[in-house]
Amino acid sequence: MVPPPLPPLPLLPTAADDPLGLLLLLVFAHFIGDFVLQSDRMAREKCPGCAGAVPWGWWLAAHGSTHGLAVALLTGAPLLGLAEALVHALIDRLKCAGRIGLPLDQLLHLACKLLWVALLPRL
Repeated sequence: MVPPPLPPLPLLPTAADDPLGLLLLLVFAHFIGDFVLQSDRMAREKCPGCAGAVPWGWWLAAHGSTHGLAVALLTGAPLLGLAEALVHALIDRLKCAGRIGLPLDQLLHLACKLLWVALLPRL
């Protein structure tokens, strides 16, 4: 007789099982999205007033969507991914407009990650 298969090992922490682990993964993904995957061109041309072959709104949407995808994949919650995409784009738009600087921009992005971990068990 063949024994039943073992349950799969959890590959990623969940907010219920390991909220700190999930938060760390979200923070790591954020820095990869903002500083590794975002090209210099995207960083410049996602702001209104920067001339480029691709209109600024598309760059901003693509950048926000990159972050949204990371959040959706890590949390397993597509709605949190959508929220991340929209809020990330809004925060970056404020930075483009000169209303906030890089330190506050990063602080707000990281505060969102805390919020997603706190909201995830309620979804």
